[in-house]
Amino acid sequence: MAAWRNALARASQVEKERLNRILMIGVPIIVGMLSQSLMNLVDAAMVGRLGGNELAAIGVGSYASFLVVSAMMGLSAAVQAIVARHHGGGRTAESTEPLFAGITLTLIAGIPMTLFFLLLAPQYLALYTNDQTVIDIAVPYFQWRTAALIFVGMAFVFRGFWSGIGEAWVYLRITLIMHISNAVLSWLFIYGTADWGTGIAALDNWSGYGATGSGIGSAAALLLAAILFFWHTFVTNHARFSVHYHLSGRTLRQLTRLAIPNSIQQTLFALGVSVLFFIIGLLGTDEQAIGHILTQLSLLLIMPAVGLGIAGASLVGHALGAEEKENAHRWGWDVVRVSMVMMAVMGLPLWIAPDWVLHLFTPDEALVALGEWPLRIIGFSIPFEVAAIILTQTLLGAGASKQVMKINLVMQWLVFLPLAWIIGPYLGFGLIGVWLLQSLNRITLSLIYGTLWGRKQWVHIKV
Repeated sequence: MAAWRNALARASQVEKERLNRILMIGVPIIVGMLSQSLMNLVDAAMVGRLGGNELAAIGVGSYASFLVVSAMMGLSAAVQAIVARHHGGGRTAESTEPLFAGITLTLIAGIPMTLFFLLLAPQYLALYTNDQTVIDIAVPYFQWRTAALIFVGMAFVFRGFWSGIGEAWVYLRITLIMHISNAVLSWLFIYGTADWGTGIAALDNWSGYGATGSGIGSAAALLLAAILFFWHTFVTNHARFSVHYHLSGRTLRQLTRLAIPNSIQQTLFALGVSVLFFIIGLLGTDEQAIGHILTQLSLLLIMPAVGLGIAGASLVGHALGAEEKENAHRWGWDVVRVSMVMMAVMGLPLWIAPDWVLHLFTPDEALVALGEWPLRIIGFSIPFEVAAIILTQTLLGAGASKQVMKINLVMQWLVFLPLAWIIGPYLGFGLIGVWLLQSLNRITLSLIYGTLWGRKQWVHIKV
């Protein structure tokens, strides 16, 4: 481990002490996010044994749920930005105010959203597929996932809080417990206990709830995670936080002002991914199939950069809270350099042996051939794209949520998606053209955000 860190420090030209601080916050978040992706694959594997309709249904339900959940994601970055400023400035007594405000806003926004999507689930899911069989299976699965929306929001809030004070390991530990319990509970609710042979009639006759059981297991695991977050924060650390219970209207307004732009951006980003899939579908069924694999691989690959970006947001917030503006500026570039080195290493297999990587997901040689060059493009360009990912998070940590929202929405909805349709289906450059455009778009974002970071106007933002 020490040799790996030394090599990373030399390659990125980041001092070991600063690298250790980046990794101390970033690695737990990275592991937690990767475990989420792994659990998505485990859920799909468990439900996949039931049949194609069931697998398609949880795919539809999962994406529909992700679009709903994305509206709550802005709370994490907003809580983290304010907490990190207070923590960096030594204002420990004020650090828990954003936490209480985040929990309050989760309830205010989450309760009506939950009721709305529970009632309109059939109509909402019909936007994703015309197959009534799939819809009938997906609706109860989606409703159970939606029933846990408040607990999802609370998990985001607690992640922002613990990352903001530089103790992301708390998030990791509870997240791992949540994912393990999710796997166990989902298996139980999907398949029941009919094969256990307990000798107890009530158990041996219960065959579970099928695909719906996966939604029940996920909801139960999210409830468990919320309980553990509350217990660890307010019971285990009672002496640490008990004297700081306070919630002010000012903090609520402050948090809302930061959270809304980021939540809008996250929601429209999720919707934009759906539109991109539609555009790829115009190229053909094979293109859409391999496009799904390429997108999932790309999202999996950038997770370490997102985790390091969240770490960078905390470190920038700490520095700004301590009125160390130059140090805050330096933290941003340090995290970018570390991420570029890591992404360059992780991207090597994608452009050196793309066929081997794709064969892990599909044995279809035609699909593999179709995806080879787009995957090479991902592997080669990802080190140059990560600055956009990192600096998005650090700018959010500095409180520049409105500026980030405007730039991302313009580049996604007014530039990338229209050009993707023109270059792909209309001009006929196919999947390779779309992926080249996507990489160019992200590299352009890296240049834009790099320029903004270099100008340092964000140091004057008051959160």
